[in-house]
Amino acid sequence: MPAMDNEFPGLRAMLRGLSDAPAWYVGYSGGLDSTVLLHLLHDWSLHHAAPPLRAVHVNHGMQSSADTWAVHCADNCAALAVPLVTRTVSVTGGEAGARAARYAEFESCLGEGAILFLAHHLDDQVETFFLRLMRGAGVAGLAGIPERRALGVGMLARPLLDTPRVVLERYARRQRLSFVDDPSNADTGIDRNFLRTEVLPRLASRWPGYRQAVARAGAHMASADAMLRDALGVPPSVYSVTGDPGCSLEALVVRDSEAAAQRLRHWLRLQDCKAPDSASLREFVRQLAAASADAAPRLDAGSYVLQRYRGAVYRLPPQHDAAPAGSRSLPVGQRLHVAGVGQIALVPAASQGLALQAADTPHVTWRLGGERVHPARRGTSLTLKALLQERRVPPWWRDRVPLLYLGEELLAVGDLALCDSSRYRAAAATGETLWRLQWERFPGACD
Repeated sequence: MPAMDNEFPGLRAMLRGLSDAPAWYVGYSGGLDSTVLLHLLHDWSLHHAAPPLRAVHVNHGMQSSADTWAVHCADNCAALAVPLVTRTVSVTGGEAGARAARYAEFESCLGEGAILFLAHHLDDQVETFFLRLMRGAGVAGLAGIPERRALGVGMLARPLLDTPRVVLERYARRQRLSFVDDPSNADTGIDRNFLRTEVLPRLASRWPGYRQAVARAGAHMASADAMLRDALGVPPSVYSVTGDPGCSLEALVVRDSEAAAQRLRHWLRLQDCKAPDSASLREFVRQLAAASADAAPRLDAGSYVLQRYRGAVYRLPPQHDAAPAGSRSLPVGQRLHVAGVGQIALVPAASQGLALQAADTPHVTWRLGGERVHPARRGTSLTLKALLQERRVPPWWRDRVPLLYLGEELLAVGDLALCDSSRYRAAAATGETLWRLQWERFPGACD
C-alpha cells in the first residue's frame, strides 16, 4: 500500500495499534475528508487483519440536499460493501447543536472498546488553533484537537491530524473518489471559512511551512497543559442520581481562585467541553467560594450549563425546550421520545413491577404541583416534591420526571419509585407479566 506508506504514516501507525478493537466505525458525511478516510480504512481492511468496519452517517437536515447526501453515502458504502448506519436528528442551536447531536449519535453506536475514526486533518488543526487564539484561549485551548479521547464506552480517534488537506485532495483525484461538497463551505461569513479562504493563504505565501509550525506550537501547549494538570490535579468526577456528570466542589473551593479555575478547566476538557471565557469562569469560582450552603451558583456556557448542587458542580445540558406539559399515551412495549426528557418505555420486569395488560392505556404526564405519592412498601404518603428531594433529584430535572398513570391512579414516578397501586406486584402471579418504567435520560453534549 504505497499511498499509505508515503502519504499517511500517522494513519498506518495508528491502525496497527488499534487492530484488536472489537469494531471500527468511521464518521462519514460524504464530503472529501471522510470519503478519503473511509476509502483508506476499507483498503486497509482488505489487506490486513482488522476489526469489522462500519460507516456512520448523521443526517442533520440542515441543508436542502441533506437527504441526497444520505443517498450518496449509502451508494458509496454499498459499492465498498461497508455496512452503513444512518441516523436522522432534529437540530436546534445551529452548528453547535448539530455537533452535539452528531456526537451523541456517534456515541450511541459504540460498544465497549469500539473505535470511531473521524477525518480531521492538519488544516483543521491549524484553523482551530487560530480560531481559539482569536477567542483568547489559554494553553488547554491552544493545544488543539486531540488525536484520541474517550467517547462513551469506546474511543474517538483522528488518524489524519498530521496530514494536510492537499494530500487528501490528491488521493481523491488519483482514486477517482466521488464526494459531496457542502455549499456552506463557501460562506466567508462563517469564521472558519473566512480564515481558510482569506487569511491562511496569505500566511502560506510568506511562510510555506506554517501548518507544521502551528502543529508544533500546539504540541508544546499540550505538553504544558499536561504538566499543569498533573501539578494541580483534576477534580474527581461524580454523577447525580439522574446521570449528570459533575466534579467535587471541595477541589474548587480553595484559597487560590486561579488554581480552582484551572482545575475546572481541566475537568471540562476531560468532558470534551470548551471552557467558558476566563472572566466568567473566575466569577463562577468566586461565587462557589462565597455562596451559602443552600445557594446554587450557575454558569451558562452556551452549549452546557454548570450548576452547584449538594457538594458538587454538575454539567447539565441547556434546556432550551420548555418543560413538557400535557399527557402522552405510553402503550406497553412501545417507546416514547420526549424533547428535554429522553426516551420512556414500559419494559418487562422480573419482580417489583406493574401488572399491565395489552388492553391497558397507561399515560405519562408531568408535575403540576401539589401531587402526593404513596411509594410501594413504604406505608405512608408524601408530597411529590418531598420524594424528589429525598431521592436527590436535581432541581433541573424535577419538572421533567415522567409520572406514569393508569386512569387517575399514579403507578410510578419515573424510574425512581413504584407506587402502592392496584397494579403493583412484588412478584408476578401465575400468568402475569410485570412491567416497569424505563427512562433513558439525555445527558447533553458539549460544543
